[in-house]
Amino acid sequence: MKNYVKATAWLMAGCSLFAISTVANAQDANKSDNAKEEVVVVTGVAKGQNRLDTSISISSLGNAEIAKAAPRSAAEIFRNIPGFRSESTGGEGNANIAVRGLPVAAGGAKFLQIQEDGLPILEFGDIAFGNADIFLRTDLSVGRIEAVRGGTASTLASNSPGGILNIISKDGSAEGGAVQITQGLDFDQSRVEFDYGGAFSDNTNFHIGGFYRKGEGPRKAGYDANNGGQFEGNLTRHFDNGFVRVGFKYLNDRTIGYLPMPMAVSGTNADPKWGSVPGLDAQSDTIHSAYFLSDAGLGSNNQNHVSDVRDGMHPVVKAFNAEAKFDVGGGWNLDNKFRYAQNSGDFVSLFPESVGTASEIAAKLGGTSLTIANGPGAGSAYAGLAMRVHTFNVLLNNLDNMANDLKLSKTFNLDNSKLDVTFGLYNSHQNINMDWVWNSYLMEVKGDNARLLNAYNGTTLLTQNGLAAYGVPAWGNCCTRHYDTQYDIVAPYLVATYSIDKLSLEASIRHDGGKARGNYAGSVQKPNFDVNGDGIIQPTEVSVSVIDYANPQLVNYDWNYTSYSLGANYRLSDNVSLFARTSKGGRANADRLLFGKVKADGSVAKQDAVDFVKQHEAGVKYSQGGVKLYATAFFATTEEQNYEATTQRFIDRVYEAKGVEFEGAYRVGNFKINGGATYTNAEITKDALNPTQVGNTPRRQAKWVFQMTPSYKMDKFEFGANFIGTTKSYTSDDNLLVMPGYIQTNLFANYQFTEKLLVSLNVNNAFDTFGVTEAEEGSITANATNYVRARAINGRTTTLSLKYSF
Repeated sequence: MKNYVKATAWLMAGCSLFAISTVANAQDANKSDNAKEEVVVVTGVAKGQNRLDTSISISSLGNAEIAKAAPRSAAEIFRNIPGFRSESTGGEGNANIAVRGLPVAAGGAKFLQIQEDGLPILEFGDIAFGNADIFLRTDLSVGRIEAVRGGTASTLASNSPGGILNIISKDGSAEGGAVQITQGLDFDQSRVEFDYGGAFSDNTNFHIGGFYRKGEGPRKAGYDANNGGQFEGNLTRHFDNGFVRVGFKYLNDRTIGYLPMPMAVSGTNADPKWGSVPGLDAQSDTIHSAYFLSDAGLGSNNQNHVSDVRDGMHPVVKAFNAEAKFDVGGGWNLDNKFRYAQNSGDFVSLFPESVGTASEIAAKLGGTSLTIANGPGAGSAYAGLAMRVHTFNVLLNNLDNMANDLKLSKTFNLDNSKLDVTFGLYNSHQNINMDWVWNSYLMEVKGDNARLLNAYNGTTLLTQNGLAAYGVPAWGNCCTRHYDTQYDIVAPYLVATYSIDKLSLEASIRHDGGKARGNYAGSVQKPNFDVNGDGIIQPTEVSVSVIDYANPQLVNYDWNYTSYSLGANYRLSDNVSLFARTSKGGRANADRLLFGKVKADGSVAKQDAVDFVKQHEAGVKYSQGGVKLYATAFFATTEEQNYEATTQRFIDRVYEAKGVEFEGAYRVGNFKINGGATYTNAEITKDALNPTQVGNTPRRQAKWVFQMTPSYKMDKFEFGANFIGTTKSYTSDDNLLVMPGYIQTNLFANYQFTEKLLVSLNVNNAFDTFGVTEAEEGSITANATNYVRARAINGRTTTLSLKYSF
């Protein structure tokens, strides 16, 4: 497979070079109008531009291409974009997303920003248990997705030096709409979505849309694990010199969050044999269970609180956005975008802290045996494989976000050239108010409704209906916590582009000034605390982890940094352009610093407040008729301060990544193919806390990742496939245990019954390929059966859709 991926990538590179040489020697008289690039990109540029005229790496996915990828989440869409590594095995949110080899050391999307209509969903993409993609859902309202890698992502947005993912909504400029019903054929899920847009009058248009979805989901949870939807819309009023647009979004959704679960691995670190634990299928099961629906304990203010495990990832979003764009006279144009979102909800999921035999798990609590706590056989002895589970239970009280981006631009026409100048001012405010109320439980290792377990020391009960502890003593009771912090950013920026003949030179600079204010509180153990109020001190109440509100820690620090980006683009012809760029950007660290980096006076060290990314890139773009080819070579360095809750480790490293991105599309007659491949050679170049890892490859970073979608259309029938592939990578920075490469195949077929009625069959992971994206263990014992905690891609799921357009 590795050789196949390399061959594909080098073939695309060869085609690119052939296109360059062919067009460079062509006469201008042979230029063709249909060779011109049609898509005008709006992300990462000061004003809308033809893709071939930009000196940045940018991709665009339309809604037709999105549908062909058979996505089950936004993260599964992102993995179809070259340069991005999207680990989409967390469900419909909580994905780990990286770009160009920049690290994902502790989850989320640290070095890139996910936007809706040009403004961030959340200011920071890796808020612990509040990742930006948790608050994102895609439906028929999406017009297209634009993705910028490197370049002006450093200067045209804050906290996104690696890249930008921008979901752009339909605006009603095209009359019409659709209703679509989708039913899972081999899994329990039903979904209905709609959109409609058009004109209210000659100068006013609108668009509305949304979805509702319910079902167990792609894995057997024992209950409706996905339940909810969203409704959104916008209204645009056009004037002679511009337009005003206002929009809204309401999202209230509950989706299961899949965390690592037990898998069986044998063989050796270099040549492991990954598989399922008996009774727990790694592709179709989950450790969630109908016998574990409530997590009763303490919540905010150390008051009694019962969480419903079925809430899973439960985002509640009430967002308002507006844009005003006008020619204000004298050649000046004003563009202002505003977004305010009230974000709250919950994150509840199950994480196996340890896996072992019944006696091994009982011994961790000072016990000798286990019994079944509920369900069939309750009260009887248990002798199978067991696990101690931590409930990742986080109350997302307030993640409200406000952002405003003001741009004032003008084009100065000079002798045989022109100068475009844009002045910008960005302001944002981000709240992070949450409570972590984690507890410990014992469960059997089983899919399809695992039961809770009790531990005994002889005849002495050590647990309470499966509850092992209020808190997580296995991790030093780290994770009973309260945050109440606010982050404000003011960022002026300047973009200047000088164009003469076929050459354009661009320079941009941005200065981010930010402040963090607020407080946080850690945990303290309270002895003999009657949590459930029954008047009896249970074994689990002898020592209870509570939030230490009596000793709050101050957060009071500022940060400042300057970013820049310099680029050049040379248009060889209507069909070919060459570009090069160098950039430096920063990412302010937010809640991750609250794990021990904040000093007693609320300050943080300057080197901890901001992590910087430097990138250099050069590439070629070719577009003519049905052929589009893009190739970019890149080199990036970055530093990272972070904390990983599951390993209780701090991270303080410097990384380096270099590689090549290929992207292409080809259309001839009824056949069409598009795709891309990315080669990345990444390395840890400095590690202040663990120097032995210097020279190693960052965890989960493969040398090659690729995607490809061929399709064929004849009359009313269209069919095709979407391939997602990766070569091997390592589970940890120690570079011992290998996660093998794999190719996932998604199939689709559409039949147009009438002009307005479309039926679609969609098969995700059609061949039931086994693929692992993440694991907690860094090594195994050779030639033995090891139980590791990992996340695998879902097995085969099939849907049938009926879409009526009007």
